[in-house]
Amino acid sequence: MANVKGGLGGRGMNALFRDNTENVKVDVSEEFPTQEIDVTLIDRNPGQPRKTFDEESLQSMANSIAMYGVLQPILLIKTDEGRYQIIAGERRFRASLKAGLKAIPAIIKELTPQQIQEISLIENLHRENLNAIEAAEGIRELMENYGLTQEEVAGRIGKSRPYVTNTLRLLQLPEEVMEMVKTGKLSPGHARTILPVDNKEKLIEFAKLSCEEGISVRDMERIVQNYLNAPKNTATAQKRKKEVLPLEFKTFVNDMKRLFSTKVVLKRNGDKGRIIIDYFNNDDLERIHAIMHLLQIQANGNNNYNNKPE
Repeated sequence: MANVKGGLGGRGMNALFRDNTENVKVDVSEEFPTQEIDVTLIDRNPGQPRKTFDEESLQSMANSIAMYGVLQPILLIKTDEGRYQIIAGERRFRASLKAGLKAIPAIIKELTPQQIQEISLIENLHRENLNAIEAAEGIRELMENYGLTQEEVAGRIGKSRPYVTNTLRLLQLPEEVMEMVKTGKLSPGHARTILPVDNKEKLIEFAKLSCEEGISVRDMERIVQNYLNAPKNTATAQKRKKEVLPLEFKTFVNDMKRLFSTKVVLKRNGDKGRIIIDYFNNDDLERIHAIMHLLQIQANGNNNYNNKPE
């Protein structure tokens, strides 16, 4: 992780971010000594991105801890009046309470508020069954609190830029559908597939269909595409026939789609028309502007070269 004070990017500390389902021993660098901390002095992190914890999984970990102890220390910071706050390892802490432990092994670090938020998000993102909506909300909060771009957040949490963009897009879903994703009824893949549906009632209908019928993502893609491509009425069908682009214009539009990596629509009216370039957020708009700026620089450079005296 970038810009983390005290060498948090080392192999030993990275192990603390993997809040595994099992109670697995990991090697932690001697640079970070472990202390036994009274569980009554430890508070949970109110900024924890994960809001829900699977009770069956916690009980399984508690059984392991009761037999073998906590094999992986949690990460804490000191707070007021001699208390501590959890930064990484809340599942281990909760399971330890279930197991009846009086103290838990921990590593104490000094961290900035931004580092705390980044580490909490990283720890959760390392888990495969992370709630995608909570991940999206955590990423958005990190961006809003510290003015980070999607590119910067991607670098800090060790994910790709497309991952960040696609995860944030889930927050465009209606509340009812986001709740389906939170509870695991609807997969993030299904949710992203139905996002292009601009009719809220129809989008919710597709979401319920995915949950109730067990439709695959690929099949749902076909259903959504059929819906989007189906003419709504005869007038719309006739209009679409008139809007069929000649091959050279289709090539032009496809080139622009590849260049800007987004949806591009060409509306023609005789010799006139409009070009519509979609963007999903301010980062997308800045990215498109940067591409256009580079093209302008290249064009100016070529003009200067062509206009040079012999």
